[in-house]
Amino acid sequence: MAETQQMDDGGADDGATDDGAGGGPSGGRVGGRWSAEALRAARDERRVARLAREIRAFADAHGGAEGQIAYLGRKGARIVLVGADGRWGDLVAPGHEPALRAAEKAGITVHETLDGDLAARLSTGPYEWSRMAGIQLGGRGGGASRA
Repeated sequence: MAETQQMDDGGADDGATDDGAGGGPSGGRVGGRWSAEALRAARDERRVARLAREIRAFADAHGGAEGQIAYLGRKGARIVLVGADGRWGDLVAPGHEPALRAAEKAGITVHETLDGDLAARLSTGPYEWSRMAGIQLGGRGGGASRA
């Protein structure tokens, strides 16, 4: 019986190894395919990179930024960003660890809590006040109706 060697579709070895050196997801291939773990790791890295780009864009638009990461349960973690100009925004990450990696990759300072100096810099604009008042006064989404 003749020995055979499995080749990729192109008929040549693509250089991929089990340690991920072939340029694909880290974790490597198993039986000619990327392992589920390697695919998950690659997807997570793409998410971290996307979050880092969004954090960096916010920081650039607002003269710098600092942040705080809050646990959201199964949904992940909320990254609250506070710009140097007082404007704020938030992003949701798949977990605390990816949120922290994205913040570090973007080069912002991450605080343990959203209080003190960081909270004092937050500025709420007309949009936030109308949303808060709308909820209180029965605006959007129900509540008591006005007569």
